[in-house]
Amino acid sequence: MSERPGPAVTAPAGASAPPAVAPSGGLFRHRDFRLLWTGHTVSAVGSNMTAVALPLVAVAVLDASTFQVAVLTAAAWLPWLLAGLPVGAWVDRVRRRPVMIAADLVAAALFAGVPVAALLDLLTVGHLLVVALGAGLARVFFETADQVYLPTLLPPEQVPPANARLHATQTASYLLGPGLAGLIAQLAGAVTAVALDAVSFLASALCLHRIRAVEPHPRRAAGTVSLRRDVADGLRFVTRDPYLRVLTVFGAASNIGLTGYQAVLVVFLVRSAGLPPGLVGLLIGLASVGGVVGAALAARLARRLGTARALLLAGALTGPPALLIPLAGPGARVAWLVLGGALVSLGVAVGNVVKGSFRQTYTPHRLLGRVTVSMHLLNYGTIPLAALLAGMLGAAWGPAGAIRLMTAWLALTPLILLIGPLRRRHELPAAPA
Repeated sequence: MSERPGPAVTAPAGASAPPAVAPSGGLFRHRDFRLLWTGHTVSAVGSNMTAVALPLVAVAVLDASTFQVAVLTAAAWLPWLLAGLPVGAWVDRVRRRPVMIAADLVAAALFAGVPVAALLDLLTVGHLLVVALGAGLARVFFETADQVYLPTLLPPEQVPPANARLHATQTASYLLGPGLAGLIAQLAGAVTAVALDAVSFLASALCLHRIRAVEPHPRRAAGTVSLRRDVADGLRFVTRDPYLRVLTVFGAASNIGLTGYQAVLVVFLVRSAGLPPGLVGLLIGLASVGGVVGAALAARLARRLGTARALLLAGALTGPPALLIPLAGPGARVAWLVLGGALVSLGVAVGNVVKGSFRQTYTPHRLLGRVTVSMHLLNYGTIPLAALLAGMLGAAWGPAGAIRLMTAWLALTPLILLIGPLRRRHELPAAPA
């Protein structure tokens, strides 16, 4: 889902927070960043367990249909479309760490309710939809606040390497989380894997609570009197900027294809390919291994090729290799899923690291929450629509037919990056013109 370093860039223009101080020894000696990083890692592993476990609960425990499973994915991302813009404007007005802690606690409570309902024999697909929707709303608050919080915790020159480390562990969780979910589902049931995600959110909240740095209260811009005007400022900045505009459109278009095939992938592997839950989790995890490699290589590629050219390379890897995924099938043909998925996840990881750091350092800090969520509105707003579309296609033509159409779309999306100034640049700019 296209987003983040390249060479260190100057401090963001218009930053309202005072510059953070880098301790000697770099990020590994920065206690507060270590706590943030640990919380991210634990929560990411749990969330990626749930990304597989929740559909497995729906399929294996509740015998849900292909469309119902796709609607679960849609529900998890719908809050970006419904609440993203006002949340982004509000986050720019408040301290972000308390928002992140509250979001973790809400998500923990929601996921803890799944095993409780299962024990009481009250679990339904409707309950899973409520959990997915509520946890998705908590994610909107957490991710928006998180994007704005990191630049207040670290000096500007440490933001790109910090993003690379955060994204490396995030992408590693794409490998570890589904594999653990499949293994736990095989040994103890998919509901148990969801319960462990609740524990991971509690661990994340504890790590955030232990951070010592005092976050400055954001300063309101003169004349800003309403959330509506704040929202409009963020949207206007994104739509008028040639770089953020094209990156937002590409992210939205590529997410249609990515979400489309992923929304029905578990159903395809369980019902069409006849694979056991443990192997399903393992294969999805292996298909994500390219993301770990991509996050580790992103900074090096950006330095060697330039940040703009690294984004173009990432787009090329995100698109055409997806055409290998529909070739997957029973037996040895599952290797096509692993190969295609690994290449796609590598491209997504490189693009996310370069794009995310560019947005955090290029955007005036007073606008960062609004700009982040304005981009996410279109990037993530297409996800529930894509999941519903994939569900309808899967119901009509089967999950394999839906995957073929969605990966064909994904293969074409990198052409969007050739529109605008990216193709003519070696490096992305340090600040708006």
